[in-house]
Amino acid sequence: MSDRIAMIRQRLTDKLSPSSLEIIDDSHKHVGHAGAAGGGGHFTVNIIAAVFTGKSLIERHRAIYDALGDAMESEIHALSIKAKTQAEADS
Repeated sequence: MSDRIAMIRQRLTDKLSPSSLEIIDDSHKHVGHAGAAGGGGHFTVNIIAAVFTGKSLIERHRAIYDALGDAMESEIHALSIKAKTQAEADS
């Protein structure tokens, strides 16, 4: 597991206590892209957490961005997010 994935996993786990968390490094798909040249990675996050219950899609994304904090300014250039509650994942 890369250091960036470990950092993302730790921050999301600490702040959101997910029941399921998958982090995929898509950086290899963006070689030559300006964000990749600047050192930031491209990631996909699939997360299931009770904290998303009653939250809109924007509120869920904000919670993830808040949990990642300053990493969004340096370590992460692009983030694709799928954030669900357990009930949504089960249906």
